[in-house]
Amino acid sequence: MTPHISSRLPEVGTTIFTVMSQLATQHGAINLGQGFPDFDSDPRLHALVTEAMRAGHNQYAPMTGIPALREAIAAKVQRSYGHAYDPNTEITVTAGATQALLTAILCAVHPGDEVIVLEPVYDSYVPAIRLAGGRAVPVALNPADYSVPWDRVRAAITPRTRMIMLNSPHNPSGAVFSAADLDALEAIVHDTSILIVSDEVYEHIIFDGLEHQSVARRPALAERSFVVSSFGKTFHVTGWKIGYCCAPAVLSAEFRKVHQFNVFSVSTPMQHALAGFLRDPAPYETLPAFYQAKRDRFRSALAGSRFRLLPCPGTYFQVVDYSAISDESEEAFARRLTVELKVAAIPVAAFYDKPVERRVVRFCFAKKDETLDLATARLRTL
Repeated sequence: MTPHISSRLPEVGTTIFTVMSQLATQHGAINLGQGFPDFDSDPRLHALVTEAMRAGHNQYAPMTGIPALREAIAAKVQRSYGHAYDPNTEITVTAGATQALLTAILCAVHPGDEVIVLEPVYDSYVPAIRLAGGRAVPVALNPADYSVPWDRVRAAITPRTRMIMLNSPHNPSGAVFSAADLDALEAIVHDTSILIVSDEVYEHIIFDGLEHQSVARRPALAERSFVVSSFGKTFHVTGWKIGYCCAPAVLSAEFRKVHQFNVFSVSTPMQHALAGFLRDPAPYETLPAFYQAKRDRFRSALAGSRFRLLPCPGTYFQVVDYSAISDESEEAFARRLTVELKVAAIPVAAFYDKPVERRVVRFCFAKKDETLDLATARLRTL
């Protein structure tokens, strides 16, 4: 008889992303639920992978990442945000952003520690905190525009607060931090030992002339932060699962202790390819315009529909209010869209520890124009 396992995550089931993607496949629906493109990445990047393989870069990479890629990341961060990270001691290449987030939590959070998260919250944060023995303390974003209620964040801090987890541009809402947000955060953590994990995987997908407000821009925040990003989102290669974490040397040293026994190293030829590809900043510096065109196409197509479109200053997600269409729960509505209209969405209620129903769902517009046109034509029939 198979021995019983006492679950470390008894409240966790299959993620809503997997559930909705499986439902989309089952019913032949257009998948605007899970956040991945349906178009390919740059052929130049593919060629660099092939070149690296042929050059013999097929064995284990160094645990922290190949030097060329860490140096390229350091140059990109300094170019983008003006902060100089030491590529040898302060940058670690990871198996995607999710692994970096988990590793940052496991290396710093101890049993009994509290970690403030902002809801709606990406679904990996809370389970990671629980695995570390910590307790997630949710603070709800303002429902009108998903801005951060910093007064409530301050009120949530206790002597047990070890960490605050941030995400800007924000998944699922698309909200972005302003300079004033960083001012407020800086004031809250000043003279404390609170750490920050800043999930910035959509850093280059920001619109309308706005600048991404990375915590790396602020020395007082950078000195206490694990800053996480992802090449998957930036270069349309989500299946490569390669990200990175930038943090001060003392934090990176602890991060690497966990990383080496969790993953150890990441795909060698792909690291070489990314290092070469990063020599040209154009692919990531032109990304805002590329995705803004898709956002505008999607929003324009739904402008005359019964959906109410919420602001979308960043990410490749559009949140819509369907309260003029149905009083169904968000999951029920998303399922009906998938089965009947053949367009899959994600209920935003799934991003709360205790689901909050506001009759909003999230669509992903990281799709070919013809995919978006077909999907929005179906959605307009509601």
